[in-house]
Amino acid sequence: MGHGLLKSLDEERRERRASGESFPAVIAIDLRELPSEHRALCDESFTGDVCDEKMLERLLASYQIGSIYHLAALLSTRSEFVPEIAHGVNVGGTLNLLRIAAEEAANNGRPVQFFFPSSIAAYGMPDLATKTAAGEVGEDQFLQPHTMYGCNKVAGENLGNYYAHHYRKLASDRMEFPVDFRSIRFPGIISADTVPSGGTSDYGPEMLHAAARGDDYACFVRRDARIPFMTMPEAIDAIRRLMAAPKIALSRTVYNVQSFNPSASEFLEEVREHFEDAKTEFEPDLARQSIIDSWPAACDDAAARKDWGWVPTYDLSNAFSEYLVPRIRARYSE
Repeated sequence: MGHGLLKSLDEERRERRASGESFPAVIAIDLRELPSEHRALCDESFTGDVCDEKMLERLLASYQIGSIYHLAALLSTRSEFVPEIAHGVNVGGTLNLLRIAAEEAANNGRPVQFFFPSSIAAYGMPDLATKTAAGEVGEDQFLQPHTMYGCNKVAGENLGNYYAHHYRKLASDRMEFPVDFRSIRFPGIISADTVPSGGTSDYGPEMLHAAARGDDYACFVRRDARIPFMTMPEAIDAIRRLMAAPKIALSRTVYNVQSFNPSASEFLEEVREHFEDAKTEFEPDLARQSIIDSWPAACDDAAARKDWGWVPTYDLSNAFSEYLVPRIRARYSE
């Protein structure tokens, strides 16, 4: 997601500078040195850790910060193996960046925009029957997550709301609304350019990439497992739309989005429309399946549509035919 966002920001920067407009400098931080093609999209890039408070303070001293896109996280599957470390990264890192945003706002007398990518992992449906009966789930329902990653995302949403509306409530010198916090609760995201990295929602992308490579794949969920998805370009577009929306238009800090919500068997049927020899079998892992069962089958994204014009680009069929399959075929034919 970070790499896609850098490309999108660079496209706008080039367009605006070509027409004589200014555009803020783009400063990137990652745990590892960025590849050269991504460094070229930034004005500056640094190797660093969002848990390193001293490094963040040096950045605060060196730059005037207008917006923060906080994409660093330990993802869902890994977080279940090291939950305490996940909490340190996912909650501690978020808190560090929110503090930096609030300090910058106080120094310059204006709010700092802050984007936080949340996840459907924030939800916790109590059982499969409830999930089936619930249909489209709204932003304020079933927020009792079953995973550390989900707990971390709910904590990040709540911290953002606190820094946006209630920060230092009892302080005599407090600044009202120092952080303009905006968050999207993303469904499973499918990318044609990035190999799946073992996330809990990656069973769809994994079966697609395996089919393109001609590999066998054992899908770790049941055939009837169902959660919402979207493509990576749609996720980047949603971020840019939300961050460009006027503050007065926003009725909440956290928004649902989704594009399509096939069952795992429907996803495989679409894979086989393009890769007829796909060698996928269903071998459910009970623990990972229980996580998928705790996430909604669909999300109500009416608020995002109304407040900042969210509209999906793809349904399942044209996501495959127009975006995923052409690019994945090209990737594995090289």
